[in-house]
Amino acid sequence: MPLNLIIFGVAIAAFLLFKTLSLVRPAVARDCLKKGAKVIDVRGQEEFRQDHLPGAINIPLDQLRSQIGQYAPRKEEPILLHCLSGGRSGIGKAMLKGMGYRKCFNLGSLARARKLLEGSASDPSKS
Repeated sequence: MPLNLIIFGVAIAAFLLFKTLSLVRPAVARDCLKKGAKVIDVRGQEEFRQDHLPGAINIPLDQLRSQIGQYAPRKEEPILLHCLSGGRSGIGKAMLKGMGYRKCFNLGSLARARKLLEGSASDPSKS
């Protein structure tokens, strides 16, 4: 097996492991919702229009820094971010952490967010 192929495989495995480890655990996400977490969808406006979670707030990633204060003025309130695959929401989480938000979490993809939030005791639209 060529060395380049092995290195590529290891890099992909490391990326997937890092991505999985950076996602919020389901119990933590549900607890955050019970505490009034905001659900922020960091996808673009057109993506959001096509499909989104009920009650989710759309703040495209490139506008997150300038708009988050409108929706989450208190930096200690919980925030659950998601996007299409979990990549942009991971970037958004790091951005918010850098801005001093202490309780922001990456739900991951829209599909994972939907699965985690359906059947939750709290409805995200009430956040």
